[in-house]
Formats: sequence, C-alpha cells, structure tokens
Amino acid sequence: MNNATVLVVDDEPQLRRAMRATLTDLGYSVIEAKTGEEALAMLRRESADLILLDLNMPGIGGLETCRAIRESSDLPIIVLSVRNTERDKVEALDAGADDYVTKPYGIQELLARIRAAIRRMPASADSLPETFSSDDLQIDFATRRATVAGKSIRLTPKEYDLLRFLVSHPDKPIPHRKLLQTVWGPDYGDEVEYLRVTINQLRKKIETEPSKPKYLLTEPWVGYRFATKHQPE
Repeated sequence: MNNATVLVVDDEPQLRRAMRATLTDLGYSVIEAKTGEEALAMLRRESADLILLDLNMPGIGGLETCRAIRESSDLPIIVLSVRNTERDKVEALDAGADDYVTKPYGIQELLARIRAAIRRMPASADSLPETFSSDDLQIDFATRRATVAGKSIRLTPKEYDLLRFLVSHPDKPIPHRKLLQTVWGPDYGDEVEYLRVTINQLRKKIETEPSKPKYLLTEPWVGYRFATKHQPE
C-alpha cells in the first residue's frame, strides 16, 4: 500500500511540504498541485492512487475540482477543510468525495484515512454477489456496470461497494455502523451522514422514483435494507 502515489492539492506551500515529508518517509510517492486547475491538468498526464484535496483554494475551488475529477475518475478523494459543519461535509460528499477530514487534524488519523481510502472493501467470491437482476434493474458487479430501465449508469467506488454489500444481504436490515465499517473501514462508525449522502446518490441512479425507493429502503433508527421482495402496488 505504501508504494501508492498521493496527489496533494493545496495552495499553502508549507502544508504541501509537510505532507510530502510525512508521506515520503512512509514510502508513498507524492505529487503536488497549488490549484484545482493545476490538479486537473496533472491528472491528465500523471497517475495517482489517491487525492488529498483542500476546499479553500483560489480559482475553481475544491468542490468544483472534486466534481470535475469525478466526471472521469474513480480515484479516492479525501477532502481537507477548516469547515466542520454537517452541511460542509454533505456538500463535499455530494461532490464525490470519499472522506472528509477537518483541519487541524492529527497526522495518525489522516494516515489511517489514507490507508482506508486506498484499501478497497474486501471482496469474497463466496459471500458477495456477481450480479443482480430484476425487471428494471440489472447490476453486473464483476464489471461495475448497471442498467436502469435500459439506461446505463456509472457508480462511484463507494456507491459500488455499498450497493454490493447491501445486495449481498437481501431483505435484511444492516446497521449504520456495520455498513460504515465494512465500506469505509474499521475506524468508522459514527459518520452516518456519509451513508445518507451515498444512499441518496444511489437512489438517484438506480431507483425509478428516488423519493419513493423500492430497493434502497431506510430502516428507522437502524440502517438500510436492499429489498428484493416488493409489495404489489
């Protein structure tokens, strides 16, 4: 894992220097960008395994940069910001971020988040499904392709991991903490807004009526359930 390349996007040179020193000491390769525009240009010519993205930058800013990256890339994105309200976190997650770390942060916490973001959800062929099919929804987990009412859709890595885990436990309520620790990592458990945002994005993609979901159901005070047994309308 420590031979991964991390793109650090921040307009503060001292932060980039500190991050480079810390990450390279641990075996990571580091590339840098001062602005969102520079980051997007760099990603077109260089490869990275993870992006550390500051929100408060000149130019297009962190949120727009995140959205632009998500249009063509599934790279894990960890947003770094001094803002710590739930609304700020939800906006970043809506823009496509995988995680949100508030400044100032402990370096060990950030390193744990980096490891969790690079490490994908463990997949066991014995326990996780390869496909799901119904009258209006087809999912091929092996190729990460989904079709809704004949229209092809694209899932982000976290959407894919969350959906596959829910489908692997059909019609069973899965608690928030279990979902978070399985999909995001063992250090997670209280970040319920991460689930709420990702479920909402999934509903927009796979439900014919996102406001009246028939697959991704909320279990009040518990978690979420993927329903395969639907009541007649």
